[in-house]
Amino acid sequence: MKFLKKLLKWVIIVFGLLIITLYLTDTDYLLKAVRTIYFKGYTTAYLEDYKEFDNAVIENNMPQPWPNHKDYNTVEATETLKKIHKQNGTIAYVIIKNDSIWYESYYDDFDENSKSNSFSMAKSYVSALLGKAIMDGYIKNLDQPVCDFIPEFCEGKDDKAKKMTVGDLSSMASGTNWDERYYSPFSITTRAYFDDDLDKVMLGLDMVREPGTSYKYASGDTQMLAMVLERATGKKLYDYLTESFWKPLNSENTTLWQVDSEDHDMVKAYCCIASNAKDFARMGKLYKDYGKWNGQQLLDSSFIAKSIKPRFPESPEYGYGWWLKKIDDKSFFMMRGHLGQYVIVEPNDNVIIVRLGHSKGPGDAIASFTPDITTYIEEAYAMLNKTE
Repeated sequence: MKFLKKLLKWVIIVFGLLIITLYLTDTDYLLKAVRTIYFKGYTTAYLEDYKEFDNAVIENNMPQPWPNHKDYNTVEATETLKKIHKQNGTIAYVIIKNDSIWYESYYDDFDENSKSNSFSMAKSYVSALLGKAIMDGYIKNLDQPVCDFIPEFCEGKDDKAKKMTVGDLSSMASGTNWDERYYSPFSITTRAYFDDDLDKVMLGLDMVREPGTSYKYASGDTQMLAMVLERATGKKLYDYLTESFWKPLNSENTTLWQVDSEDHDMVKAYCCIASNAKDFARMGKLYKDYGKWNGQQLLDSSFIAKSIKPRFPESPEYGYGWWLKKIDDKSFFMMRGHLGQYVIVEPNDNVIIVRLGHSKGPGDAIASFTPDITTYIEEAYAMLNKTE
C-alpha cells in the first residue's frame, strides 16, 4: 500500500512538472492535442474531430436540393472504385453531371447530410472570400499589400514583408517560414491546429524568401489571409461566408467552422469547415459557372478565371486557392483536403466529383497529387461512359 501511495505521489509530481514545462516552453497547446487527438488513438486530425473543438455555426437559408439526373444511380460503381472505397475508408462519393446528381453513395454510417471535416478544402472558400471582398470594395485588388491590414506584421522585419500582397497569400507565395508538417507535434502546423490564439501564431512568422516569386504550399498563408479579410471587412469570417456564399448557394444544411477558442474567435481558415458532400459541391459549381448562381453574379468571373489557372508556370498544380490537374485532354480544378477530401471539377464536361473519407491511401503528398485522385476521376468517367 505504501509503495502504491509513493508511486502515485511521484506520478503526480512528474505530471505536474511536465505541465509546467509545457507552459514555460510555450508548448502547452500539446495538452489540447493529447486530449482531442492523441489520447483517442489518432496521430493526426480526423474526420469528426470538429466535435472536440469550439465551432461557429454557419446558417443556411432557403435550401435548394440538387435535382437527380434522369440516369440517377442506374450505374453500379466499378470494381476498382469499390476496392479503393474500402481500402481508403470512403464515406461519400458523388458524381454530378449537368448540375444533377448522377450517382451518390455513402459508407461507414455516414449519409448525405452527415458532417465531416473538410480540412484544406476550406482554403478554396477563403480564396473565394478574397474575391468577394475585392468585388465588395473592401480590398482594392490582388496586389494590395498585406501590411495595409496587418501593419504589426511588418514591424521589425525587412522589406520583404512590406512587399507581400493579398494575392501572394491566396496563391501560396508569401515567402514566410511556415513549415507544412502534419504528423510532428512540434511543427507550426500542429501548433496552429491546437493553439487558442491563431493571430499570435501568425504574427510570429518570419520572412525567408521574396514574396510573389514562387509557390510553396503553406497553410499559414490562408490563415493570414483570414486576418486580412476580417480587418478589411470588419466582419467575422464565418459571418462573411454565411452572407456571401452559404446562404446564397442555397445550401441544404447548416455547417460549422472551427475557431481557435471562444475568447479569440478566429476561424481555422486553412481548414476545418464541417459539412457534407453535396453542399461542398456547390462551390465547385459556382466556379464552374464563373460566379453565377440562379442568375445572380455572386463572384466576379475574371477573379475565377485567374484563380483556376497557374500563377507560376513552374508550378502548374496551383492557382489562387485551387488545385489544377490535367489528365489526357481534360483539365480539372479542385478543392483538396487532408486525408482525401475532394471536390473535383471538369467544366467542359460539366462534371463534378466529390469524395470524402478517412484516408487518401499510399503516399503523403502535400504539395503534389496522390494516386487516389486519378483513380476517383478515371472510375467516375468509366461509369459515366456506360450511359453515353
